[in-house]
Amino acid sequence: MKKIYLYTLTTALIWGAAGCKKPSDFGDTNVNPAATTTPIISALLTNAEVGVAGYASNFTEAISGGQYAQYFTETQYSGTSLYSTPQNSFTGTYSGILYDLQNIINLNQSKNTSVAASILQQYLFWVITDDWGDVPYSEALKGLDAITPVYDKQQDIYKGILTNLTSAVAAFDGSSSLAGDVIYGGDVAKWKKAANSLRMLVAVQMSKRFPGASDYAATQFKAALAAGGITSNADNFQVKFPGGSYKSNWYSLYDGRKDYAEAQTLTDIMKGFNDTRTNAYGGDSEAAGSTGSSSNGNPYGLERSKAIAFTDANNDWARVLRGDLRAADGIVYVITSAETWLARAEAANLGWTGESVRSTYKSGIDQSYEQWGVGAPAAGYYTQAGVVVTDAPQPGLTSANTKAIAIQRWITSYPDGHQGWNVWRKSGYPELTPAPDAVNTSKQIVRRFTYASTEYGSNTDNVNAAVARLTGGDSQDSRVWWDVQ
Repeated sequence: MKKIYLYTLTTALIWGAAGCKKPSDFGDTNVNPAATTTPIISALLTNAEVGVAGYASNFTEAISGGQYAQYFTETQYSGTSLYSTPQNSFTGTYSGILYDLQNIINLNQSKNTSVAASILQQYLFWVITDDWGDVPYSEALKGLDAITPVYDKQQDIYKGILTNLTSAVAAFDGSSSLAGDVIYGGDVAKWKKAANSLRMLVAVQMSKRFPGASDYAATQFKAALAAGGITSNADNFQVKFPGGSYKSNWYSLYDGRKDYAEAQTLTDIMKGFNDTRTNAYGGDSEAAGSTGSSSNGNPYGLERSKAIAFTDANNDWARVLRGDLRAADGIVYVITSAETWLARAEAANLGWTGESVRSTYKSGIDQSYEQWGVGAPAAGYYTQAGVVVTDAPQPGLTSANTKAIAIQRWITSYPDGHQGWNVWRKSGYPELTPAPDAVNTSKQIVRRFTYASTEYGSNTDNVNAAVARLTGGDSQDSRVWWDVQ
């Protein structure tokens, strides 16, 4: 996060200390007339949208979260699923994709492009804060004005995200361009729906901190609902890859490697519900384009020799997604209609809205089945134990409604590990058993990433202040603000 700013500062100090003429005094001697000196915002937006897909698929934030949520497990190089120390860095996100999006905003060449960039930024900040807790936000991306940005409290980041998303929806206009948009093709109405769906997901994540129907989270949720979110798969916030030089992140997962499998935790739960989405969620081959399904999930959290022994003995072990759903020109889903409907079901069950719990819940599951192309659920799917819900709200943390909705949110969010980990950490459902071969001291499932060692060297005071606010310190067992026991 600091690299770009520190290099800029270093350059300025070198020229100042040397007492030499500034580079501009050399005229155009070293100017390349063919070089682009002003960023092309359409290209920056395209690149950023492609990058966002990684945070819902195979980047560290999502693939690790998917292992803690027990969507995935490792097939040979066991480590993350055994809870080795997750000391990860967010530096690359700030200096890369977030910086590019800030460039679009600062250049302000097209209002709608700047607004879309702001929405993408809020999504990324949401992922980052959910993974680490307190992180730079209010002073982030300010260059030399804040080379050691403060770590904002997560509750303030969440409120900032909601404020910025609300402002973004209102700021779109009907005339400025949105070139380079590979998500919605410049359709402002769909961008508004995506932003409102994100607002709903962020608001409902705070439900244990603000449980009441008149509290901050509910108020924010209802405002986003009234503004209109994603209600059909036609409006899903997703990246459709063209293939060729731009391959789907899910294709890349098995491009010469086969390190991850669908976990038995997920396949067993889906088998128990006779859930036919399992035919899409797992493939029997790492070959892209393969139409063979597998629900032979790999036992979760095994050390290397045991993990290898299982795959050696089971040629049809479940790969992450069926082969034709991770083609080079496939789709990465970021926020879907199904996830939005199920967030609405949770809000209705909390008593935040007057919507029908059963109707919104059913719509979410139906949309998920449609999204994955597996046909409608069987007639008895909704009446079976563990799936059935009542229309009367049951907001208690241990109620049958709460459990069923959380488990369906967890199933429906697959394979997005960020979302699955969020659902489990907040609700406790499904009830996950930690890895049998866990290597961490507590033997418990990871609750957050720990700060990278580089932060302690380059932003010492601010990272230490953030650590001091964590109950238990900078530990993978400490809980982020909304993860209340």
